[in-house]
Amino acid sequence: MGTVQRVDDQNSTFASGAAVPRVVIVDDHRLFRSGVRGELGDAVDVVGEAGDVDSAVREIAEKRPDLVLLDVHLPGGGGGEVLRRVLPQHPEIRFLALSVSDAAEDVIGVVRGGARGYVTKTISGRELANAIVRVADGDAVFSPRLAGFVLDAFSATDAPPMDPELDRLTQREREVLRLIARGYAYKEVAKELFISVKTVETHVSSVLRKLQLSNRHELSRWATARKLV
Repeated sequence: MGTVQRVDDQNSTFASGAAVPRVVIVDDHRLFRSGVRGELGDAVDVVGEAGDVDSAVREIAEKRPDLVLLDVHLPGGGGGEVLRRVLPQHPEIRFLALSVSDAAEDVIGVVRGGARGYVTKTISGRELANAIVRVADGDAVFSPRLAGFVLDAFSATDAPPMDPELDRLTQREREVLRLIARGYAYKEVAKELFISVKTVETHVSSVLRKLQLSNRHELSRWATARKLV
């Protein structure tokens, strides 16, 4: 995997010689993409955006960026599907995952798929710009709290076991599940995921039905037992 760097390393020299890395931002929330552009400022050259898997694959193939800033959960199959479709044709392009999720299976999944780093959406603009430069330059960069279990997972002889019950849930349902299990109110979940409270309620009802649970307290115990929180 190369050198693993903490995202708070402030050395931001782009050794390839380019003034700034060329970046495509892939996230299904237009407002969030605009916010990232604003936070990054002139630190990178944002050459394109996409909001789902198919448009991401097209945009990346057309723009050939140095780096793709990739959300893990996307319409059309998620960040892993983007990696699967792009990297065989364009192995020179670097991918840095940027997600609200800090769950082990999400991090390990995209790193196994070829991403060179993973940072969460609590990151500051300065830290994100630094992470982009480092990954574009060949380093592996992770938010500090994620680096340990990433290294543990990749030093293990076997991949993490699959959970058939968890596999029943969509990516968005998993996001809602983790936040509810952490004690977030519906309004807080909605704000965190940029969705409506009613949509949160719909996802929670779907999760309870699929897992055959009765209430959010049982849901929290279920998630805790599987170390999802």
